[in-house]
Amino acid sequence: MTSAAAPNTTDGKRKAVVMLSGGLDSTLALAITKKLGFEPIALSLKTPFCNFDCGGGACAGDVSDVARRQGVQWVAEELGEEYIEMVRNPRHGRGKGMNPCIDCRVMMYKVGKKYMDEIGADFIVTGEVLGQRPMSQNLRAMEIIERESGLEGKILRPLSAKLLKPTEAEQNGVVDRNRLLDISGRSRKVQMALAKELGIGRYPNAAGGCILTERAYSNRLRDLFEHSEKVTKKDVDLLKVGRHFRLSQNSKLVVGRNMVENNEIILLANDEDRLLSVRDYVGPVCLIQGDFDEQKDRAAGICVRYSDAPKGERVTVRFYTKQGKTLGELESIPLDDDVIRALRI
Repeated sequence: MTSAAAPNTTDGKRKAVVMLSGGLDSTLALAITKKLGFEPIALSLKTPFCNFDCGGGACAGDVSDVARRQGVQWVAEELGEEYIEMVRNPRHGRGKGMNPCIDCRVMMYKVGKKYMDEIGADFIVTGEVLGQRPMSQNLRAMEIIERESGLEGKILRPLSAKLLKPTEAEQNGVVDRNRLLDISGRSRKVQMALAKELGIGRYPNAAGGCILTERAYSNRLRDLFEHSEKVTKKDVDLLKVGRHFRLSQNSKLVVGRNMVENNEIILLANDEDRLLSVRDYVGPVCLIQGDFDEQKDRAAGICVRYSDAPKGERVTVRFYTKQGKTLGELESIPLDDDVIRALRI
């Protein structure tokens, strides 16, 4: 767990853990917690499918900068392969993509509960809005999440609190329910007006949400789970880069689309992976995983297709290791476009 330097805080204030994603809603929840007179500690969780500062969705924006501007302590924790396994086998199913929203929140809130207990905080605060997300931000889902995370009555959702059952903090008079809100639905008009009122001038634009809801990425992840017994963080990072092709049950090809992706592919390659590129023309760096000898002809044809080599001309493709050691060369022509489309994930 990492944290930013803690600012000066007033002794004697009750503590609350605010689950901070960096988006508008969680930023508002953080500001409201301060306004209620609590000492908020912002907790951000990084998953293998979302990095801070990724520029979109639930993890949009510079999270640490949000905490700094609000003048609160910020703590970040990374979820690793246990999160990947949860995505592979979610108890409560998925949305339209590979997004296991309920299981995701259960796991995150369990981490939040552990931290809450460690620092002696009274409750957890989130920026959830009733009805904003169809799978996880409805009454039934919220009840499941609270029960399975061991936080029944201890999750304060200040933006929608008046539409929900009172939390323990409200029942005990620790939080004044009259100072909470009754926002619902997907519109952000009320939140934007509130941000102006609270002096929050910078926040990310609304986005499509978690990368696991994206169709293209979900297709790649589903294919990876179907063909791999063990999936690592490096594997899911590679899914974010390039074009992907399923060559056989045991082999896959990844093709860079530009210089940045070419470099990322080299960095993400494992020692047992094989790289290939067209020798005398500008083109992609490609990575083949699995059956190298059986699939190198087809892989070479795809690599040539996405290079600047003249159409129909036979050119040389070089195979090499991540360390740059040449493994061999072969001559190839572009693979037929219809074949390529059939192989693309």
